Order: sequence, then structure tokens, then C-alpha cells
Amino acid sequence: MSRLRTTAALLATALVTVGLATAGGPGPVGAVAAPATHRVLFDNSKAETAGNADWIVSTAQPDPLGENAHPTTDKNWTGALSSWGVALQQTGQYSLKTLPPGGTFTFGTGAPLDLANFDTVVIPEPNIKFTPDEKAALMHFVQNGGGLFVIVDHTMSDRNNDGIDSPAIINDLFTDNGVDDTDPFGFSVDLVKIHDENPRAVNDPADPVLHGPFGTVTGSIIRDGTVFTLKPADNPTVKGIVYRPDSSGNTGAFFVTSTFGNGRIAAWGDSSPPEDGTGQPHNALHDGWNDPAGTDAALALNATAWLSKA
Repeated sequence: MSRLRTTAALLATALVTVGLATAGGPGPVGAVAAPATHRVLFDNSKAETAGNADWIVSTAQPDPLGENAHPTTDKNWTGALSSWGVALQQTGQYSLKTLPPGGTFTFGTGAPLDLANFDTVVIPEPNIKFTPDEKAALMHFVQNGGGLFVIVDHTMSDRNNDGIDSPAIINDLFTDNGVDDTDPFGFSVDLVKIHDENPRAVNDPADPVLHGPFGTVTGSIIRDGTVFTLKPADNPTVKGIVYRPDSSGNTGAFFVTSTFGNGRIAAWGDSSPPEDGTGQPHNALHDGWNDPAGTDAALALNATAWLSKA
């Protein structure tokens, strides 16, 4: 009887082992699959710290973990976007890098910071125009499944005085990229300056950015920014999800999402909402991340998750 029980126990163990191996696929017997790591590249190659800007997650570049490998607050990383970076890092599901000054966007070269190695790229208020090769790389990245998050500022916001600002740079990317110059995302940046408003989110319970893993978005803030004009005839997937007061439809959109090929894009009309008020000592910064007039943290983080297909 004892031998029968032992044999039965061994058979049961074998069946469980087979089941685990079948369910878990290749790998050690009984191993639990590790959570997916979503790879995000923040850009600092386009003068994102020019003037009073500080649009970086950390001064340690390309790897913010070089400043603090286990950040618990936004103070552990130096940069006005540190709250964004630390919040992603603390989930254990994101891997962050920065494209440093002097870097260029490439796609498919095999280089460590090549876009093919990432799920999402965040470009926060670029102040240097993309080269033709960079524009093609960004478009191919999105076309092949990548997520592109662009943040612009108001017109006449040329922080490094090179003759071009972020609205013009992003409009140039959309209309002269050598891959699809026919308004591929279905929207453009308005060349305006809106001083102080609190845009509101649309009522759409099914929208994954407004109702995502990091909370519910009710609105945002404009502290000298711009908006977008939607052109659904060019791309029917374009969608405004946050609008300035008394605006709707194709005008006055402050936060926009769209798709192109297998990828996704999100655009924000001001750099003030995602900044957290911290950064390098010489910069005077505004804490939009925690501003009670908006839910900017949830908007930034939910959009990152959506773009990364998390």
C-alpha cells in the first residue's frame, strides 16, 4: 500500500510538472513567467534642457539608474520629468533610457539606443529640428509598431534661439518625413500661445488613456501652450481626448491620440503639465504633475502604457 501511494504521488507530481511546463512554455520546470518589461526612451538630443527647460528624467544618461538604482521619490533623480520616470520605474514593468545630447534617432542599426530596441519614445518639447534620416527613422519606428509621445509648447518658444521651435519641428516631422508626407497622423500643431486654461477630458469611459492603469483622467492644464487641429479625413483614427474649455470636434484639442501602421502616437500641447517642479538648481519650474487643476500624472502615465501596449 505504501508503494502504491508513493507511485501515485510521483505520478501526480509528474502530471503537475507537465502541466506547468505546458502552461509556462519553454524554461525551467515550474518557473513563473516574469512580467513584461516595456522599454521607454526619453529624448534629450534636441536641446530639451535649453533655457529654462529641464525636460529630462535624470541627469544620469543614458541610464537613469546610474543616479539612483532604487528611486523612491522624484528627488532621487534630477530632472523636471523625474516624477514621470520614477513612477514608471517603481512599477517594475518599465525599463528607461535617455538619448543624450549628441545622439541621433536611428531605426534598425543594432545600436544600443536604436529605436528598434524600444516600445515607446518620448520627445518632450524638442528645440532642434530632426534631420531627414531621423524623421524617417521615427516614422518607420511607429509604422512597425512603436509608440511616439510628442510634447510641444506654444509658438515662439525657441529656447535655444536657432530659429525654430517645437510646434514647427513637429509639424515638419508630420509633413516632410520622406516616409508619408500626407498628414499620416491626421493632426497638426496650431501656431498659437494660450496663456492659462484648464482643459477638460471628454466623456469616454472606454478610452484607454483617460481610463488606464494609473487612474482616471479628468483634465489637464495649459500654462503657455498650444492645441491641435484634427483632420480625420486624413487619418480616421485621430482622436481628441482633452479639449480647451468650450472646444470640441476638430479644433481646440489639447491632447490627441492616433495610429499609423502598427504603431501609435500621442501629443500634448504644453510642457508644463508633465513637469514636477524639481530639476537642476538654476531652473525655475512649475509643478504641473501635482497641480490640482488637472490629473496630469495619470494622463502621462496612462498614455505611456497605451503607447507601449502595456
